[in-house]
Amino acid sequence: MSLAAPLAPAPHPVRRPSRPLVVGIDFGTSNSAAALIDANGHLQVVPLDAERHEMPSAVFFASETHSVHFGSEAMRAYLSGTEGRLMRSLKSLLGSALIDEFTNVNGQALRFFDILVLFFRELKRRCELHAGVPLTYAMLGRPVHFVDDDPVRDAQAQATLGKAAREAGFEHIAYQLEPIAAALDYEQRVQTEMHALVVDIGGGTSDFTVIRLHPARVGVTDRSADILATAGIHIGGTDFDRLLDLSNVMPLLGYKHIGTGGRPVPNSVFFNLSTWHLIHHAYTRKAMHFAKELWADYGNAHLHRRLMLALEEQHGHRMLAAVERAKISCSARSESTAIDLNFLDDALVSQLTAADMAQVLQTAIEQVVQCAQSCVAKSGLSRVDAVYLTGGSSALRPLLDALARAMPDCEQVQGDRFGGVAAGLAYCGAVQAAQGDGFAS
Repeated sequence: MSLAAPLAPAPHPVRRPSRPLVVGIDFGTSNSAAALIDANGHLQVVPLDAERHEMPSAVFFASETHSVHFGSEAMRAYLSGTEGRLMRSLKSLLGSALIDEFTNVNGQALRFFDILVLFFRELKRRCELHAGVPLTYAMLGRPVHFVDDDPVRDAQAQATLGKAAREAGFEHIAYQLEPIAAALDYEQRVQTEMHALVVDIGGGTSDFTVIRLHPARVGVTDRSADILATAGIHIGGTDFDRLLDLSNVMPLLGYKHIGTGGRPVPNSVFFNLSTWHLIHHAYTRKAMHFAKELWADYGNAHLHRRLMLALEEQHGHRMLAAVERAKISCSARSESTAIDLNFLDDALVSQLTAADMAQVLQTAIEQVVQCAQSCVAKSGLSRVDAVYLTGGSSALRPLLDALARAMPDCEQVQGDRFGGVAAGLAYCGAVQAAQGDGFAS
């Protein structure tokens, strides 16, 4: 088993007849990326966030200035203590009735859908700034399942994604499964025919495709005969964050605390505070009143004061961001990492160890690996030649170890975690645009 270094850019440009410029958009739960094939047939992954390709899927509404910030700037403004409202993980609302609900932003009622359009409009502006021309064609990535086991809501989620892109200014739209897009990016680098399991671990979903790859098939539009199986499960990086937050941070606010009468403190407030796209529910008037009344359930008044501080100062995103940073550091270095919570209490720290992380995430990772194995089984193959890893959470060490144990005879190849899917979408969009099909107006 070998873990290869990130792959180099494709050696050969994609040369096509005159065609519209198509931007491939990987709109992610945690991060988004975009890419295009320029007029000379060369791949350009767009630097959406200063010099970084990936852009946090985040919008921050500043209270005092009434300004709107996006990406890393949004996260910095929030984490620095600027008064305002942070919105993240909007993709998780696709396919749910919540996307059409209104939320209070600096005294103004805004639909979550309208906030999604704002993000897409800014993403489009940054792509056009890079390209130097207006962009009206978009190839949108989508997970294998937006919503597990509900085709109606799944179709609704894709339609909502397309509607947001149209309202942002894209006029011609097509869709491609994110793991297939990642496979098409990988195919630019293979030298002979092979079968690969593409593992795309994003913020909200884990998606898998078993696909036949060959360098001679790069320019083929219809790859349905080469796609041997697809599978997906609604577990991703934000779920890992939630589980680690519940295990390492929320107990410091009273989660699982046995209070008066020998009963645990009611836990709904902790679940909302530890779930990126539900945090705002914890700050509603009703939720705040409920949390205040919990004092009678606590045997330790200090824990309740901490909970109320987290709610009143709206520290939910800050706590999760600290957990996310610790998760990444612990995974990369395989050693204990501090989760700094001094904004809740002086010198308050929770330690995250590699062993604890593996234990807390074990069940979720087992479900992800089982889905990967079922995808290979559905393909009819006994094994694949390579496991190609992409997506922001694909470098999580306990996941890599679990995949290696489940598929010991397959080489693990680490692709571009943030830009690979966008690159594949750009390749796919360029081919379809050159052949004049596949885009809905």
